[in-house]
Amino acid sequence: MTSAVTQARLWYWQRISAMVLALCVLIHLAIMIYAVRGGLSAAEILGRTRGSLSFGAFYSVFVLACALHVPIGLATVADEWMGWRGPKVAVAAGFFGIAIVFMGLRAVYGVVAA
Repeated sequence: MTSAVTQARLWYWQRISAMVLALCVLIHLAIMIYAVRGGLSAAEILGRTRGSLSFGAFYSVFVLACALHVPIGLATVADEWMGWRGPKVAVAAGFFGIAIVFMGLRAVYGVVAA
């Protein structure tokens, strides 16, 4: 069982990452609507994102917020719904976070740099 201080910290980081994710989703939707309404093709979109440090930085923040938010939520779900507790749950949830970082930053790299 985790201490009250640890639970409070996890709650805090869950909420902070949710705020970052909410802002990122709104910006992402605005970008998508702009691209679709402008009639941009996939090739044109990729042409605009190549070499864009701001695009890469924004989506890297998006990925990192997901990688923080998801494991905390998964560990909570495993605890509350399935009764799973302890270090094994934390390790399993951590692997999800690592996978999100790896796959997400690889996708950002593919869109910005490749």
